[in-house]
Amino acid sequence: MKSRSRASAPRCMPCRLAAIGAAVVALAGTFAYAAGWLTPSRLTTYRIVDQFQANNGPHPGYRRNHAKGLCVEGYFNSNGNAASVSRAQVFAPGRTAIIGRFAIPGGNPSAADASVPVRSFALLFKQRDGEQWRTAMNSTPVFAVRTPEQFYQQLVAAQPDPQTGKPDPAKLKAFYAANPATRPFQEWVKTHPASSRLANATYYSINAFRFIDAGGHEHAVRWSVEPDMPYAPVDPQEKNDPDFLSKQLGEQLQRGSVRWHLIVTLANASDPTNDATLQWPADRQRIDAGTIVIERTSGQADGACRDVNFDPTVLPDGIKPSDDPLLAARSAAYAVSYQRRTREEALHGAPATRQP
Repeated sequence: MKSRSRASAPRCMPCRLAAIGAAVVALAGTFAYAAGWLTPSRLTTYRIVDQFQANNGPHPGYRRNHAKGLCVEGYFNSNGNAASVSRAQVFAPGRTAIIGRFAIPGGNPSAADASVPVRSFALLFKQRDGEQWRTAMNSTPVFAVRTPEQFYQQLVAAQPDPQTGKPDPAKLKAFYAANPATRPFQEWVKTHPASSRLANATYYSINAFRFIDAGGHEHAVRWSVEPDMPYAPVDPQEKNDPDFLSKQLGEQLQRGSVRWHLIVTLANASDPTNDATLQWPADRQRIDAGTIVIERTSGQADGACRDVNFDPTVLPDGIKPSDDPLLAARSAAYAVSYQRRTREEALHGAPATRQP
């Protein structure tokens, strides 16, 4: 039996190599399919990120969206109230260190703060058990579209005309007319002027998620962070400074920390979890889970948030994604953007930033 076994080994070696080769080819085929090389007409993450670059121009070393930003650090002080709906350690009473990033939408790192009506706030909660919760929020409670395909179409419609350097109004109008689901977002932006500061805006998860409690029961939720500082709209004079938001935050932090309450909203059974264009009714149960405290800020070129990919699907035990199709698309797009900018940094060095 021993001699037979030794004799069979060489004969099986080609089989093993063939099997390994087949696995490598299959894996390569998977990547090729995901990249769209085998199906060029299919929408892929790469096409979405490429369209961001086409709309905003080349800015090596920067995020493809939310390129202009500012790093912040602080902590989350949980009061324990949300522990009844999620077993995530972040909701147990006590402090959790956080790294964050404020930003404005768009791929131009030199854009004026007043050029867009939306602010963004991303957070990474560093749990004591080593797990992380990452979230990327906007200052609007709804998103403009509900599917990745609609998002890509919106980007294409918004691509600047080479002659004017601005989007073609007719193309945008046609897109909005063909996609009535965008109306809640448009109406919200029209009736809610942009905040005068980063610290007096409310930020929303927009997408739904699922919390899992200690008993294994799931709860559909969205969350928001609501500021202690009263909201005020932008003063027209402030718009003259292209970096007024980051400067104001720096001045505030010299006088002390800035704070928000983390509010968890629980859905009813009839509330949609797969459509980010729709708000849930205002009478849904709300849980004040604790206080987010920002203590210091730093430039994004060398700050704590520089190397963080704020992928909203990086979640600890006790939180998981919902069936919202935008979540997987966001995660994939963030990964491609991260890969490109970090490769550019490795080749050419980190980009400079003019922000304080």
